[in-house]
Amino acid sequence: MIIDEAIKNAKRIHFIGIGGSGMCPLAEILHSQGHYLTGSDNNESDTLKRIRALGIPVAMGQRAENVEGADMVVYTAALLPDNPELVAAKESGIPTFERSKLFGYFTRKYDRCIGVCGTHGKTTVTSMLSHILIDNSFDPSAIIGGKLPLTGTNGRVGKSDILVCEACEYKDTFLDLTPDISVILNVDCDHMEYFKTLENLEASFRKFADMSRCVIYNGDDKNTLDSIKGIAEGKELISFGKDDSCDYCAKNIGYNNGAFPCYDLYIKGEFACRIDLSVPGDHNVLNSLAAIASAMYCGATVEQCRQSILTFKGAGRRFEFLGTYNGADIVDDYAHHPAELEVTLSAAKKMGYKRVWAVFQPFTFSRTKLHLNAFAKALSIADKVVMTEIMGSREINTYGITTQDLADEIPDSVWFDTFPKVADYMKENIGEGDLVLTLGCGDVYKIAKLILNI
Repeated sequence: MIIDEAIKNAKRIHFIGIGGSGMCPLAEILHSQGHYLTGSDNNESDTLKRIRALGIPVAMGQRAENVEGADMVVYTAALLPDNPELVAAKESGIPTFERSKLFGYFTRKYDRCIGVCGTHGKTTVTSMLSHILIDNSFDPSAIIGGKLPLTGTNGRVGKSDILVCEACEYKDTFLDLTPDISVILNVDCDHMEYFKTLENLEASFRKFADMSRCVIYNGDDKNTLDSIKGIAEGKELISFGKDDSCDYCAKNIGYNNGAFPCYDLYIKGEFACRIDLSVPGDHNVLNSLAAIASAMYCGATVEQCRQSILTFKGAGRRFEFLGTYNGADIVDDYAHHPAELEVTLSAAKKMGYKRVWAVFQPFTFSRTKLHLNAFAKALSIADKVVMTEIMGSREINTYGITTQDLADEIPDSVWFDTFPKVADYMKENIGEGDLVLTLGCGDVYKIAKLILNI
């Protein structure tokens, strides 16, 4: 059964892993369209609180009986094949669809589907672009991997023909989408347990770009440039970057308050305006260029982009300020790849704090093993490093890797086997003028909340 028919006939749609960053916005959109949903998950999270607040029942723990009575089941790609709910659904003949199939269904409903892809920065750019378009009454729909502060949700249903969506390359799931405009932020080695080689990874991004009529791409990134080689003729190509050859170019880059970038925006060689950002880090220069280029392609003016960019304070779990404890600022960030940790911690070090603490939760055994030395190098930028056990998520530890292996590479680092132990250690050691960054794509943010007692 195709998904269009399944949705039309379904009276109850069940989401396995409904709290995931990719699942949550799809659930929010279906709910807003009047569909009756149920869900299940293994871990409590902020997204689950938001889902429950909508009136969607969520079962903790995944058991076969949770799918009884469902007419359609949606599941995350991270699910193991022996998941009891997925097995029960298939044995019962219930139509089952991986989330990318549902995602693809949504993208086909819009004439201007903007698919934002890349190894790093997807959520920030998707949020930034959505913020500009919503702020200027373009009324887009959006599917974002983090909470957009402007709406308080991951998913939004607008009335225009624009859909802004975060397109993840994991297991090639973004190839199930139908983008009209592809935005390629960067291409870096990640998910290599699936792609195996950089060439395979670049080939997937090339396929994604080839599906669209317009490609907005990072003209400074070699792997991105390699990825768009050979795409079909007749596409509109728009570049962004710091090189003078880029269509959207940042020049004369400076920093407000030591950490918040500002720059002169040039469009096709002509000065357009001065851009001031309210999010820290040099990497957000490129992120903002991608968002501005995409917004202007949709009809926004330079002045609309300039004003809205200034009011964008970040997305959920992207350098998100959560509170203060004992004079230390507590900030949460999704960084989970060495390159992301490097730019986030480098930005933090420029902000004038007495000490920067990195509280890191390694995510997946394969990534930790593959990038062990790079993780150690990036984390060492911080003044203090505290870690948790590796969150295996979709994997079994066949790699023989533990957090101790990472700690051995980082002088004076410590790690603990439970979140309460980490929180207690932090409470005893942080003080006035410190910045604490909880880092990782799992549930490490819970440590920040334990410290703050929220």
